[in-house]
Parts: sequence; C-alpha cells; structure tokens
Amino acid sequence: MTLILDALVPVFLVIMAGVALRPLNFPGGDFWPLAERFTYFFLFPVMLISKMANADISEVAIDQLALAIVSLLVVMTLFLVALKPVLTSSGPSFTSIYQGAIRFNTYVVLAAAEAMYGDAGLTMAAVTIAIMVPLVNILCVVIFSLFAGQSGGGIVSTLKAMTKNPLIIGCVVGASLNLAGIGLPGWSASAFDIVSKAALPLGLLAVGVALDLRSLSSASWPLISSSVIKLLVMPAVAATIGIVLELDHLMLSVLLLFAAMPTATSAYILARQLGGDAPLMATITTAQTLLAMVSLPFILQAVQMGIAA
Repeated sequence: MTLILDALVPVFLVIMAGVALRPLNFPGGDFWPLAERFTYFFLFPVMLISKMANADISEVAIDQLALAIVSLLVVMTLFLVALKPVLTSSGPSFTSIYQGAIRFNTYVVLAAAEAMYGDAGLTMAAVTIAIMVPLVNILCVVIFSLFAGQSGGGIVSTLKAMTKNPLIIGCVVGASLNLAGIGLPGWSASAFDIVSKAALPLGLLAVGVALDLRSLSSASWPLISSSVIKLLVMPAVAATIGIVLELDHLMLSVLLLFAAMPTATSAYILARQLGGDAPLMATITTAQTLLAMVSLPFILQAVQMGIAA
C-alpha cells in the first residue's frame, strides 16, 4: 500500500492545488481555460508521441488488450441500460449517470500510470487510450441518441470529431513513427521530452481548477449510484475480465487503472451539447474525482494482492 500511496498521493495533491487556485482566480482572466486547451491540443499529443515513438510497443499484445477493453465497455453498457429503471426515470439524467460510469479522466490516468509503472505504464496507457477513447465516445453518443432524443447526426459529428482528436492523433503518429523504425531521431527526442514534461502537471492543475465544490451541496441517488458503479463496480468487472483473458500483470494493472478513474471533465461539455443533465454531470465529475483519492489506492492494493495470491 505504501508504494501505491507514494505514487498516487502526489498526483492528487497537484489536483488539490488546482482546487485551491480556483477561488483565488489566479492568475486570472481566461488563463485556465486556455491552459487546458493548450495542454489538450499540444502538450498531451507531444507527450504521447514522445513516449510511443521510441517505445517497444511490439511487447504489447494489442489484440488481447483490445478484446479486454471491448468486453469491459460492452458489459458495463448492458449493465447500466438494464439498471436504468432503478437508477432514474429521466433520460437526460441517465446519460449523465452513464458518462459518469463509463468515461475516464485522461490527465489523471496518464499521471497515475507513469507514477506507478514508469515509461512502460505510460506506453501501455497510450495504447489503451488509442483503443478506448473512440469506443467510449461512440457509446456515449449512442446513449444520448437513445435516451436524450438526439438524432443520428450526433453520431456522425462525433465520428468526424474523433478523426481530429489530438490524443488519438498523438497515439497514431507516435505508433507510426515507431512501426516505421523512424522513432524520434537525434535531438528531436530530447526536445519532445522537454515539452512533454509540462503536460501532466499543467493538466492535473487544470483538473483541480475545473472542479466545482459548490455543486456537492446536495447528494442525490443518481450521483451516488454513478459514483459507486464507476469507482467500485467497473474496476471489479475489469479485474474479472482481465483475469479471465489472462492479461499480463502490467496490462491488467493499467486496464484496472482506467476502470477505476473518475469520469472526465469533458463529459460536462458533451452533456450540455447533446441534451444531457449538465448540472448533474458537473456534480458527478467533482464528487468522483474527490472520492477516487480514497478508493483508488485500496482498489489497486486489492488487485495486487489478488495477483500475488
């Protein structure tokens, strides 16, 4: 447990530093929205290219990892849809519960993967992102179409947007350079590494600044159910699938890390654009991020003990 806490506590302390900066409105103006945009569209793609271009991705059993991810997302989707009558009678509220239970915070998961498993973990996380992000987005838009009355145009626009997703582009470019045997030659590797080091701290601070603690003034069943499913049920399902498919230790650990992550702050934007319950989504995002600081170490410790046994 000590090793897990040593890796995760600094990550969450940086997030809490962002929480502390929010009421101070420092450094002011539009800095944080622009900083998050800069991180998402530039720093994170650079980091993913830097880590994947020269990594030994031939060691990653991509077909096995993809099967585990697809199985996890399908099982969770069927579970949530079957449970909808118990969760809420509102279609828009269900879309927020679903996003809260299925999405993950990219900034936090990459920081945690590197802190716990080093460059190998970060590379595995990058490959996971390349597979998981498109599938999660497609599933979320399908759920909006079914339960929030959105037209199929939402799916088409999402598919187009995914071709421009900077995280996917970064993974594809890095993997292409790797597979072509080009990598990042000469001084370019050091230059990419210098820039990429700014991604995680700035991204984690932005996560903290985006959290709205005032939204937690009243707990609700949708909030509680979404958080329990995301932070406890989904990791249990991921662990079960990983064990059944006989994933190796690193692959199982990273899959579990993704499953146990709090939902993404970007879920609020999708809820607002596609007719979901945006206020509920904001509350779920804040609550899960805070709760994950407690739940994540215990979940990872339980799985490590299970693997060792």
